[in-house]
Amino acid sequence: MTSGPAPIRVSDRGGGREHRTKVPAPRQLRLGCSIAHMSMPDALLIEIAATVEAEQTNQMPLTVLVHGAVITGRLVPEGVWRQHVAGLLRDSELLGPFAGIFTGPTGDARADSDRTPSHLHFHRARILQGQMGIPETGGMYRIAIKDVSAWTAGDFGYVDH
Repeated sequence: MTSGPAPIRVSDRGGGREHRTKVPAPRQLRLGCSIAHMSMPDALLIEIAATVEAEQTNQMPLTVLVHGAVITGRLVPEGVWRQHVAGLLRDSELLGPFAGIFTGPTGDARADSDRTPSHLHFHRARILQGQMGIPETGGMYRIAIKDVSAWTAGDFGYVDH
């Protein structure tokens, strides 16, 4: 990849003399075609997800920022999320064969209670776009905790029907 000429920074050294310095272009660490991203999962967020799993509750409202997108909704235990997604797929003529993927074993031999959560499972969640939530009725989202860059307890505009 070629880039244009290096930018030049002009500074005044006093006495009306200018000093010109070439500014090096910013460098990016690349893996394949994407910029490498290193993040430490938030321990408090992991604890919230573990409590949702342990208590089997769907009452924890949460809003997260993930790669610039704001997602808001209620956390649910992974098993509840999987069952709901499987039901949605089962009801579809085209997607029915995929339902079994969500009802089968997770591939982890450890008991669910021994697992440290790696993902947040949202029910009736929306991606916020201006004053609008997409989809309007909410969707089922699975988000890697390591990808969350900011969060707050609570959700925006959630109406319990």
